[in-house]
Amino acid sequence: MVSMTQAARPSFFTALKRGLKGRCPVCGDGQLFWRYLKVEPACPACGHDLAQYPADDGPAYFTILIVGHLIVAPILLFPFIWQAPLWVVIPATLLPLAGLTLLLLPRIKGAFIGGLYVLGVKESDAHLHSADAAD
Repeated sequence: MVSMTQAARPSFFTALKRGLKGRCPVCGDGQLFWRYLKVEPACPACGHDLAQYPADDGPAYFTILIVGHLIVAPILLFPFIWQAPLWVVIPATLLPLAGLTLLLLPRIKGAFIGGLYVLGVKESDAHLHSADAAD
């Protein structure tokens, strides 16, 4: 096992790239997910605790932002789509929206976890961001 003191912390972009590939942001070898969006509790290769990163709604928001710009924005640019029958427009937009969303969501979640790792944001730090911490 590689400890945090033995190995240098990867750069922000390296951790993002490892997360995009579905790999551990620390070592880049172990799988990040054991199911579609279920994060491994610990990296099988280096033993790093992967469950400590709070990737709650952030990946979904980024996925919606990206998919919206890739699918919806071009639809608004092409007037022939506005004139097409509804039975053509609805499947022609919903299928790419659903497919691209399902394809991107685990990759964006992996990159999000990689970013949280490099920035040092952990689930245990939640008390720092509560309203009680301001008192």
